Amino acid sequence: MSTPSCKTDVSESIQVLAERLLACLPDAILLADGGGRICEANPQAEQIFGYTRSELLGQPVEMLIPERFHVAHVGHRAGYHSAPRMRPMGAGLELQGRRKNGSEFPVDILLSSVETAQGTLALAVVRDITERKKMEDALRASEERFRLLVDGARDYAIFALDIAGCVASWNPGAERIKGYCAAEIIGRNFSDFYIQTDRERGKPEEALAIAGREGRYEDEGWRVRKDGSLFWANAIITALYGKDGKPIGFSKVTRDFSNRKAAEEALLLELSRAMLSGLDIRMTLAAIAAGIQNVAPHDFAVITLLDSETEELRAQGLPPNENAIFSSETLVPMEGTPTGWTFLHQRPVFLKNLETDRFFSADLQRYVRAGVRSGYWLPLTNKERTVGTLFIGSKSESAFDPIDANMLMQMARQIAAAVDNVRAFRQISEMTTKLAEEKRYLEEELRTEYGFEEIVGESAGLKRLLKQAETVAPTDATVLILGETGTGKELIARAIHQLSQRRDRTFVKLNCSAIPLGLLESELFGHEKGAFTGAITQRVGRLELAHKGTLFLDEIGDLPLELQPKILRALQEKEIERLGGTRTISVDVRLVAATNRNLEKMIQEGTFRSDLYYRLNVFPIRIPPLRQRTGDIPLLVNYFLAKHARRMNKNITMIPPEAMAALTRWRWPGNIRELENFIERAVILTQGSSLRVPLSELTLPDVPDQSEDESLEMAEREHILRVLRECHGVIGGRGGAAEKLDIKRTTLNSKLKKLGIERKDYH
Repeated sequence: MSTPSCKTDVSESIQVLAERLLACLPDAILLADGGGRICEANPQAEQIFGYTRSELLGQPVEMLIPERFHVAHVGHRAGYHSAPRMRPMGAGLELQGRRKNGSEFPVDILLSSVETAQGTLALAVVRDITERKKMEDALRASEERFRLLVDGARDYAIFALDIAGCVASWNPGAERIKGYCAAEIIGRNFSDFYIQTDRERGKPEEALAIAGREGRYEDEGWRVRKDGSLFWANAIITALYGKDGKPIGFSKVTRDFSNRKAAEEALLLELSRAMLSGLDIRMTLAAIAAGIQNVAPHDFAVITLLDSETEELRAQGLPPNENAIFSSETLVPMEGTPTGWTFLHQRPVFLKNLETDRFFSADLQRYVRAGVRSGYWLPLTNKERTVGTLFIGSKSESAFDPIDANMLMQMARQIAAAVDNVRAFRQISEMTTKLAEEKRYLEEELRTEYGFEEIVGESAGLKRLLKQAETVAPTDATVLILGETGTGKELIARAIHQLSQRRDRTFVKLNCSAIPLGLLESELFGHEKGAFTGAITQRVGRLELAHKGTLFLDEIGDLPLELQPKILRALQEKEIERLGGTRTISVDVRLVAATNRNLEKMIQEGTFRSDLYYRLNVFPIRIPPLRQRTGDIPLLVNYFLAKHARRMNKNITMIPPEAMAALTRWRWPGNIRELENFIERAVILTQGSSLRVPLSELTLPDVPDQSEDESLEMAEREHILRVLRECHGVIGGRGGAAEKLDIKRTTLNSKLKKLGIERKDYH
């Protein structure tokens, strides 16, 4: 049996242990008797309430409670003492403690009864929950802000799905967009929002599977409202994971993009209308600008297209600030620019702040000066082929979000297809127009008498001439053919073309003196519809018509001085612009020019540009006049006789010797053209088989041999004859020779008499 002293020692040990335990606890421990007076307090009670142990012992517990709760607390204490019970912490009561300094703080209290020799005591474990309350309040505030955010996002349908895809929460935005109230939809599967065809092919299940596997799934497509109407939605599904890393549900955010879809369709409609109304790229660009503004509001837009012939990027500003960055169509380098990088890599470039970018800093200055702060460069790609780029810019930083990026990329693909189609249709249209122009031109050529179907002659001068033509023909060198009127300069030009590598392309000719000054520029360069009064359709110019072929400019000495620099630029730069147009057109033309005038003398007189002359005089060929190749006259006479007799269905087999001798002796100031006209007239006069030659016309005094520097009088005579022939013998009136020579009709008649020019000379 234990002795009394042992029991006393054990009791004392337990008491010491209990006191130490109470001292170590983080909570305040208080013991109170039935009258509510404090019998014991641990050190933590002193620290929490600010009183010393001696100040607490014997005092009523109400001293530790705010005064406003004293009366009620006395009643609660009496009730608890009469029926003691265990009340755990976390009972949901809002309790407050009061410190010695009068400050209040939230507490949680555990109550229990303790039986002692002195009677039943109340044990109170008081915990200071100030920090926990702060955390709870912060959490509640955060939850409230989140709730307000979700409920306030009326343009977004934000709701949660359980792991099976059933709706677990529903915000007002979802109610507005989809038409269901929360009570109607919670618990139903989200597949109810999909159209029938999507449900049949398992698209809702596929969306959840991808979101669960990859964490996120984004999609656009048609969705169904409660009333059965459709809307175009952008939906993002995000997986929600538990502590084990497995999905426990999903959050879904849906936006109604019906307006954007309508804007995109309107953009496509505008592009289609532009393509169908003349295939004008400017109309297409205007439609693109209007469509982009509806789909993605912006401050700046620039479209850059690849020139397929030069492989260069050409940038063009679009409304509303089309001239802010590029004042006109501008070449953009491939290297060192966001435009070139986007084109080469077929990937977009997004800069949130252009001023801080370092990679493209040099090129971006023009954008910064225009006021651009942020922007997107998007590739215009159609069928894996990039046709250009599109720039969308804003005066604000970070003006575009990821949703805009996805939308703009879709829009860029649509624009690329439209631009590609416009270009294809325009090429077809231009080719059709060009073929029509070539057909019209060739029909006119077939109705024109060239004078020769082939070169006729065996003289040394002619053979030397043909050797020169044969030498220069395979090259692309410019040829200047010199010679008197009627010597066959056009025939030599055609021979050069036929012997060149361009023989399969068009040979286009233009007589610079046969077209009025006001129309000559249009004939050379072409014009756009509406370029001037009377320009009711687009017209392809001779330079463009001769692309890859040969252009023959006859009477180049009569080219107006104001047009000479334009021709020179076209030859040097190999590009032109139509009248009234802004698009640069590349032309690859081999030029052959001809004249019967002394260009060097014209340079001295200031009527012909020296730089154009040097550009033309690369390979000069001088055609000898017929009087210097008299040995070829019999061959030419027989050739023309056979040609015109066959055309007139006459059988003429003989030329009288005296007639041939007279023809050979004649100096032929009009050269081969005069000889052909004379033989044609003789064929008309002949009734039998022997050619009747009007020898009386060949009895005028012989025209003396002319030196290289013709007399002024002979030059004037030849010039007047040429103009009369071009005017078909009309002297006065509109379009007559007097008007073209810019002299009075009476003055022209006097000159005809003075120079011995008769009607038969030019008819």
